[in-house]
Amino acid sequence: MNLFDFFIGFFLMNAMPHFVLGVWQGRMFSGLGFGNLQNILYGLINFALSIGLFAWKHGLEALPEHPIYLGACTILIIYFITGKFFYKLFNKQEQ
Repeated sequence: MNLFDFFIGFFLMNAMPHFVLGVWQGRMFSGLGFGNLQNILYGLINFALSIGLFAWKHGLEALPEHPIYLGACTILIIYFITGKFFYKLFNKQEQ
């Protein structure tokens, strides 16, 4: 592993908490400031940087050769798709 691979993983893992806390309306400082939308956007930017760096260094056809990275991307993409649903499901207000 080299420093380039470190940054690929760094950006991917940094995307997760920012996106999750943005969707779940938790306060966390991001590169774009405080706020839910800022954290969601910062998470998406980090994810895009990670995928872009991976594609530049290894090529997207190499994803099957990196199962840990592929698994982490899969979990994050599933949360991108289902995050709002789970937030609404588990955060219902009792009336």
